[in-house]
Amino acid sequence: MRRHRFSGVEEVRRRLEQVGYLSDDALATVVLLADRLDKPLLVEGPAGVGKTELAKAIAAALGISLIRLQCYEGVDEAKTLYEWNYKKQLLRIQAGPGESWSDVEEDIFSEPFLLERPVLRAIRSEEPVILLIDEVDKLDVEAEALLLEVLSDWQITVPELGTVSAREIPFVVLTSNNDRELSEALKRRCLYLHLDYPDLERERAIVLARVPEITETLATQVVSVVRSIRDLELKKAPSIAETLDWARTLLHLNVSTLDDDTLARTLPVLLKFRSDLEKAGRHLKIAPEHSGN
Repeated sequence: MRRHRFSGVEEVRRRLEQVGYLSDDALATVVLLADRLDKPLLVEGPAGVGKTELAKAIAAALGISLIRLQCYEGVDEAKTLYEWNYKKQLLRIQAGPGESWSDVEEDIFSEPFLLERPVLRAIRSEEPVILLIDEVDKLDVEAEALLLEVLSDWQITVPELGTVSAREIPFVVLTSNNDRELSEALKRRCLYLHLDYPDLERERAIVLARVPEITETLATQVVSVVRSIRDLELKKAPSIAETLDWARTLLHLNVSTLDDDTLARTLPVLLKFRSDLEKAGRHLKIAPEHSGN
């Protein structure tokens, strides 16, 4: 069973803040309940709002390792749970031509030939870990189903070895950008947290905490511009990480206040499509002589 690590909501907030992740009571409460109830935490929201960073922050706050499964189309059991080391098995077969097949088979499907993938590694860990299943919505339905046994019973069945049960239940965080609807079976096993872009004051606090050299005036200007840009219909809205990158960029350029020329030169730090840059330029009313058009 997992040892509970947080004593209460305030401790969750305090420890996350100590590692640079600013939370509110709603977020801290769900994290606490996931810890207390041994439930996976499903975090949904648009790209760039800090879903992955939350898992990393929990690991840092608890001082434990993070094991990450990065999901993408085509991920299967071999990439998620385990696979056998076929090259090593072949060498073992070639090394024992005089042995019976039953003896060889028993040997090659044993522990030394097993390759752990992230989920099995987390289940077998003797130490507490955070298991981050990142962008789970990119898995197909069959791959998603592979996770259900793990999240239901904290065990994995390896036909050749038997059932492997968790030695220490991992703290599981699943993230989703809502690219597809997840199954009810998966959602039922999780606690749910929706993250959106923070309001102006909270994002300003994040900038001041993560870029301590910035002035309060410039931080306010940065966040105000970013928030106004996010209200546009863009191919890709600026993430919190890109807000921080922009703030650091302005410091490197010794900028103390934003003007048209600075905006035109540095907007590519925030926006990565030409159409988005053009739309933001019109929205911010950057004069043509500064935009380079």
